[in-house]
Amino acid sequence: MQPNRAVIVIIDDEVHIRALLEQTLEDLDDEPEIVLAANGAEGLALIESRRPSLVFLDVMMPLMNGYDVCAAVRKNPQLAATTIVMLTAKGQESDRLRGLAVGAQRFVTKPFDPDEILALAQEILQTP
Repeated sequence: MQPNRAVIVIIDDEVHIRALLEQTLEDLDDEPEIVLAANGAEGLALIESRRPSLVFLDVMMPLMNGYDVCAAVRKNPQLAATTIVMLTAKGQESDRLRGLAVGAQRFVTKPFDPDEILALAQEILQTP
Protein backbone atom coordinates (compact mmCIF):
# COMPACT_ATOMS: atom_id res chain seq x y z
CA MET A 1 0.00 0.00 0.00
CA GLN A 2 1.29 3.45 -0.91
CA PRO A 3 1.71 6.00 1.91
CA ASN A 4 -1.36 8.20 2.37
CA ARG A 5 -3.27 6.16 -0.20
CA ALA A 6 -6.99 6.49 0.42
CA VAL A 7 -8.96 3.37 1.28
CA ILE A 8 -12.53 3.05 0.02
CA VAL A 9 -14.83 0.29 1.26
CA ILE A 10 -17.80 -0.78 -0.88
CA ILE A 11 -20.48 -2.77 0.96
CA ASP A 12 -23.32 -4.14 -1.14
CA ASP A 13 -24.89 -7.59 -1.41
CA GLU A 14 -25.40 -7.21 -5.17
CA VAL A 15 -22.26 -8.30 -7.03
CA HIS A 16 -23.00 -6.15 -10.10
CA ILE A 17 -23.35 -3.01 -7.93
CA ARG A 18 -20.02 -3.76 -6.21
CA ALA A 19 -18.37 -4.27 -9.62
CA LEU A 20 -19.86 -1.07 -11.06
CA LEU A 21 -18.74 0.99 -8.06
CA GLU A 22 -15.26 -0.55 -8.10
CA GLN A 23 -14.86 0.08 -11.83
CA THR A 24 -16.11 3.67 -11.43
CA LEU A 25 -13.81 4.46 -8.51
CA GLU A 26 -10.75 3.03 -10.26
CA ASP A 27 -10.85 6.21 -12.37
CA LEU A 28 -9.91 8.37 -9.37
CA ASP A 29 -6.57 10.13 -9.88
CA ASP A 30 -5.01 9.12 -6.57
CA GLU A 31 -5.68 5.40 -7.21
CA PRO A 32 -7.29 4.51 -3.89
CA GLU A 33 -7.26 1.01 -2.49
CA ILE A 34 -10.76 -0.39 -2.98
CA VAL A 35 -11.99 -3.11 -0.62
CA LEU A 36 -15.27 -4.99 -1.14
CA ALA A 37 -17.76 -6.63 1.23
CA ALA A 38 -20.92 -8.58 0.37
CA ASN A 39 -22.86 -8.02 3.60
CA GLY A 40 -23.10 -5.64 6.53
CA ALA A 41 -21.24 -7.75 9.08
CA GLU A 42 -18.28 -8.31 6.74
CA GLY A 43 -18.34 -4.63 5.82
CA LEU A 44 -18.27 -3.43 9.43
CA ALA A 45 -15.27 -5.69 10.13
CA LEU A 46 -13.46 -4.19 7.11
CA ILE A 47 -14.25 -0.64 8.23
CA GLU A 48 -12.92 -1.35 11.71
CA SER A 49 -9.73 -2.99 10.45
CA ARG A 50 -8.96 -0.80 7.41
CA ARG A 51 -10.22 2.60 8.64
CA PRO A 52 -11.27 3.86 5.22
CA SER A 53 -11.65 7.49 4.20
CA LEU A 54 -14.87 6.68 2.37
CA VAL A 55 -17.55 3.98 2.54
CA PHE A 56 -20.26 3.29 -0.02
CA LEU A 57 -22.87 1.43 2.01
CA ASP A 58 -26.01 -0.33 0.77
CA VAL A 59 -29.04 -0.17 3.07
CA MET A 60 -30.80 -3.51 2.49
CA MET A 61 -28.35 -6.37 3.09
CA PRO A 62 -28.20 -9.71 4.88
CA LEU A 63 -26.71 -10.19 8.35
CA MET A 64 -26.64 -6.48 9.16
CA ASN A 65 -28.39 -3.66 7.33
CA GLY A 66 -26.70 -0.41 6.32
CA TYR A 67 -28.39 1.61 9.04
CA ASP A 68 -26.97 -0.70 11.71
CA VAL A 69 -23.49 -0.65 10.13
CA CYS A 70 -23.54 3.14 9.99
CA ALA A 71 -24.70 3.43 13.60
CA ALA A 72 -21.92 1.05 14.74
CA VAL A 73 -19.28 3.06 12.87
CA ARG A 74 -20.53 6.30 14.43
CA LYS A 75 -20.25 4.79 17.93
CA ASN A 76 -16.51 4.22 17.40
CA PRO A 77 -14.57 7.48 17.95
CA GLN A 78 -11.58 6.06 16.03
CA LEU A 79 -13.75 6.03 12.89
CA ALA A 80 -15.05 9.60 13.23
CA ALA A 81 -13.25 10.73 10.05
CA THR A 82 -14.88 8.05 7.90
CA THR A 83 -17.34 9.48 5.37
CA ILE A 84 -20.34 7.23 4.74
CA VAL A 85 -22.41 7.44 1.56
CA MET A 86 -25.52 5.28 1.80
CA LEU A 87 -26.83 3.72 -1.42
CA THR A 88 -30.34 2.40 -1.65
CA ALA A 89 -33.21 1.56 -3.94
CA LYS A 90 -35.45 2.97 -1.19
CA GLY A 91 -35.71 6.58 -2.30
CA GLN A 92 -38.32 7.89 0.10
CA GLU A 93 -37.57 10.95 2.21
CA SER A 94 -38.07 8.94 5.41
CA ASP A 95 -35.31 6.53 4.31
CA ARG A 96 -32.94 9.42 3.58
CA LEU A 97 -33.68 11.05 6.92
CA ARG A 98 -33.10 7.75 8.74
CA GLY A 99 -29.74 7.34 6.98
CA LEU A 100 -28.66 10.85 7.90
CA ALA A 101 -29.90 10.35 11.47
CA VAL A 102 -27.63 7.32 11.98
CA GLY A 103 -24.63 9.24 10.70
CA ALA A 104 -24.40 8.97 6.92
CA GLN A 105 -23.10 12.15 5.31
CA ARG A 106 -24.73 11.47 1.93
CA PHE A 107 -27.62 9.40 0.65
CA VAL A 108 -27.71 8.27 -3.01
CA THR A 109 -30.69 6.52 -4.60
CA LYS A 110 -30.18 3.57 -6.97
CA PRO A 111 -29.93 3.47 -9.88
CA PHE A 112 -27.12 5.98 -9.69
CA ASP A 113 -25.06 7.71 -12.36
CA PRO A 114 -21.44 6.46 -12.23
CA ASP A 115 -20.20 9.95 -13.18
CA GLU A 116 -22.00 11.41 -10.15
CA ILE A 117 -20.46 8.74 -7.90
CA LEU A 118 -17.00 9.56 -9.25
CA ALA A 119 -17.53 13.30 -8.73
CA LEU A 120 -18.82 12.67 -5.20
CA ALA A 121 -15.79 10.52 -4.33
CA GLN A 122 -13.41 13.16 -5.74
CA GLU A 123 -15.11 15.85 -3.66
CA ILE A 124 -14.98 13.79 -0.45
CA LEU A 125 -11.40 12.55 -0.83
CA GLN A 126 -10.03 16.05 -1.54
CA THR A 127 -11.30 17.19 1.85
CA PRO A 128 -8.52 17.05 4.46
